[in-house]
Amino acid sequence: MGNLLKVLTREIENYPHFFLDFENAQPTEGECKVWNQVNSVLQDSESILTGLQGYKGAGLEIRDAIQNPSDMSLQERAWNSVCPLVIKLKTFYSFSLRLEEALKSLLKSLTCPPLTPTQHLEREQALAKQFAEILHFTLRFDELKMRIPAIQNDFSYYRRTISRNRIKNMNLDIENEVNNEMANRMSLFYAEATPMLKTLSTATTNFVSENKTLPLENTTDCLSTMASVCKVMLETPEYSSRFSSKDTLLFCMRVMVGVIILYDHVHPNGAFTKSSKIDMKGCIKVLKDQPVDNVEGLLNALKFTTKHLHDESTPKNIQSMLQ
Repeated sequence: MGNLLKVLTREIENYPHFFLDFENAQPTEGECKVWNQVNSVLQDSESILTGLQGYKGAGLEIRDAIQNPSDMSLQERAWNSVCPLVIKLKTFYSFSLRLEEALKSLLKSLTCPPLTPTQHLEREQALAKQFAEILHFTLRFDELKMRIPAIQNDFSYYRRTISRNRIKNMNLDIENEVNNEMANRMSLFYAEATPMLKTLSTATTNFVSENKTLPLENTTDCLSTMASVCKVMLETPEYSSRFSSKDTLLFCMRVMVGVIILYDHVHPNGAFTKSSKIDMKGCIKVLKDQPVDNVEGLLNALKFTTKHLHDESTPKNIQSMLQ
């Protein structure tokens, strides 16, 4: 029996209900090529998160340099503190580009005809798991980034200093790593409150526009089905109890929120309308039934990174649930 089990033989309220074993899904021979490509990206995700979690800004050094503009030793100290951090920020940004390509590869595999998205999820469970892992990483990265204001402060100082060439004899080798063009792109990335999620939203939108012969429904149905999968696993103790780790529940929550946000950016009417294939009321209720510490960031992601929450077509009761 596959890891993706149909737990109901009919659809209730037109929402598909499935159980997906996020812990144990393994690639079949047909999945291996894409799985290996995506895995080469995902295997670096934990080191990226560790690097971000350990990010210590150069706030003190920058403040001393700004307050004492004529003290060259303080200018050099600030510069030498910021340069390694900028290299680290470039590593995070470069990873987002790799993640973008990995997501497109998975979307292509999980939406291509003649199979329906549901059939893809049933038969290609390991790819579905990787898709989930990308979303899980993305929300973890953005939750961490939002707590580190030093990132933008450090990068702003770097850009100001490099443009003014204020420090004589300073080490300019870093310009080979982060030139003006790269700095501009990184600046746009870090200006986003949730940069990784923005990257994935743009990637999904671009995937749809680049594949004009692929029906939009193939992509949106893939996303809505994933949302329903996660919702059922979270609200049904019989299935959630199968997980060996409690962390998998938080994994499901992040994945559910991630696919909702992508759906809301890609579908012309968004995720919140009455005609949406995502049970938004049920999804929000599932989140609100969890400990506040686990879901505050996820509820904020639905509030602030979705596109259609405040549309007139969004039912008032759903808006009030997220206030």
